[in-house]
Amino acid sequence: MGFAGWMAFRYLNTKKDKFLSVINFVAVAGIAIGVAALIIVIGVMSGFDHDLREKIMGANAHVVVERESGLQDYQKLEEELKNVQGVIAATPYIHGNVFLESNTQRAVSLILRGVVPEQEAAVTKIDQYLASKKIADLKEDEVVIGSQLASFYGFNPGDELTVIAPASGVAGNTWRFKFKVAGVFTSGMYDYDMNLILVHLSQAQQIFHVGPEIVTGIGLKLKNPDRAPEVKKDIYALMGFSFVVRTWMETNANFFAALALEKITMFIILTLIVLVASFNIVSTLIVTVTSKVKDIGIMMAVGASSRIIRRIFIVQGLAIGLWGTFWGFVLGVGLSLLLKKYHFVELPQDIYYIKFLPVLIQPADVGLIVGAAMVITFAATIYPAFKASRLQPVEALRYQ
Repeated sequence: MGFAGWMAFRYLNTKKDKFLSVINFVAVAGIAIGVAALIIVIGVMSGFDHDLREKIMGANAHVVVERESGLQDYQKLEEELKNVQGVIAATPYIHGNVFLESNTQRAVSLILRGVVPEQEAAVTKIDQYLASKKIADLKEDEVVIGSQLASFYGFNPGDELTVIAPASGVAGNTWRFKFKVAGVFTSGMYDYDMNLILVHLSQAQQIFHVGPEIVTGIGLKLKNPDRAPEVKKDIYALMGFSFVVRTWMETNANFFAALALEKITMFIILTLIVLVASFNIVSTLIVTVTSKVKDIGIMMAVGASSRIIRRIFIVQGLAIGLWGTFWGFVLGVGLSLLLKKYHFVELPQDIYYIKFLPVLIQPADVGLIVGAAMVITFAATIYPAFKASRLQPVEALRYQ
């Protein structure tokens, strides 16, 4: 431990001086609260990011290949895309806007996706979202709808649903298509569960009045979704630039950028809590120096150098910071795990897209928080330690 560490430990355990004990406790508690708040909030922000990424990738392909006029002879293109390195599955789709004819005679805008039932589950997680039916069993006269849509309009499996396709075929015409609700899916994202419906690809081609050899695009599933930009480059190298290739990152770029900015902002704001708490360390050390002037004078009189005196109070401040950071870590991680397991906080899905407050503790985030807390703590010890080391033995002992 050394002499400096031993003296710092004695000053931290001042049982006789209740006032010093109290301000030591306050300093530790301030750091602990700041670190715990940082860990919990950053964990929630990371949880939002991770949860939304999973839901977005679960309901959509990792990479989509489209063309403004549609893809013709898509079967050949689909086979070529399957050979691109990193691609493990592909499926064609038709995507467009339709209207739902409700019981109130109001037309509600929906997003209709025409899929190949036998292939869709290989690219998205739709089978995991369906309660009792597999997407591969979807028939041409059936539709799969989201749970929020079903709940809002009172649809149950077996009910009839009418879709209106505006301006299909002859200009100004509207076509009505009747479907039987085959299943209800729950992705966990309000937008999808409220606005997305799935039908057979052949039916979607009729709704949007395109030929049987034309689709909107081809969705690809990747072995590693994070490699989507590299796969995009490979597709352009293979197919040329007459296609539009978009990754799941680009489709939701603004959304994820906003989340990242919020996470950085919250880290900066909450770090100020630790910064404010560090002033407790400054005041603690100043009070300790003031009350231990006699001790400092004696130590310097018997040969303790200014460096040793400075080290005593730096070690004391760092011990307070380390102890506060440790309890902040325990409190922050503990509360985060409880939030993750028991879902104390419920969110309105139409605002936050998800039902419960998500939490994801990432070692890198926790390490950054702990490191920042210790750096701030060390900076707080410098001035009091320097002032203590500048005391002269004669001045320190003159009035003792």
